Amino acid sequence: MLKPIIIVSAGQPPPAILGRHGDFSDWIAAGLGPALPVAVLDARTAPSLPAVTDIAAVVVTGSPSMVTDHESWSERLAGWLRELVHAEVPVLGICYGHQLLAYALGGEVGYRAGGLALGTDTVQLTAGAVGDALLDGLPARFPAPFVHRQSVLRLPPGACRLAGHEPEPCQMFRIGQRAWGVQFHPEFSATVMREYVQQLAPEPDAPVLARSVQETPHAAAILSRFAALSAAGTGTGCGHTGSNAW
Repeated sequence: MLKPIIIVSAGQPPPAILGRHGDFSDWIAAGLGPALPVAVLDARTAPSLPAVTDIAAVVVTGSPSMVTDHESWSERLAGWLRELVHAEVPVLGICYGHQLLAYALGGEVGYRAGGLALGTDTVQLTAGAVGDALLDGLPARFPAPFVHRQSVLRLPPGACRLAGHEPEPCQMFRIGQRAWGVQFHPEFSATVMREYVQQLAPEPDAPVLARSVQETPHAAAILSRFAALSAAGTGTGCGHTGSNAW
């Protein structure tokens, strides 16, 4: 029997979006595809977390919570993520999961200087992305959906920075051989992103942000690529020495 990919829920979309379109875990499961079975676990309410030997891979969702609030469920999840990385279990952290993965391994997370990041922005791969198994073949620049107030301000020791630019220095990173963090939401459709803009954008900015929203197929491909790598047990090396600095 194949071991499952565990989607760890760290929160939910706003109620109106949840009611119309479903949960983060629904969108992530659809994006992962059929490479491996999928199970969902809510980190906020689960009495325990699975043994690392019982799972094929882990995806940690976004959340309206903040990593710097150090909620008890989040701190427990951070400790489990350390175990997973040390055991070389494939991990993909999305938005909150990205930040929590960095924090768990010794990085720093905090509020963005520019406030809320919202809408479609450009992901810019770094030299560190060369040879990365998850990113191989993707263009050097591609659009992705973003909604977050906190960011990774400093990567963990030994992490490889994979994407970023001036407003958002760490859009993606890898720690160890099989753990990745992505600040964007590969599971978001353009429809979902537009609804986030409608709900969260300040009034003067809302029309401009709404017009900028587009489909993001290269960002979405991260999920199926991660599932395929998890099924194959493929590792990777950092394509650029010292690329954790910016």
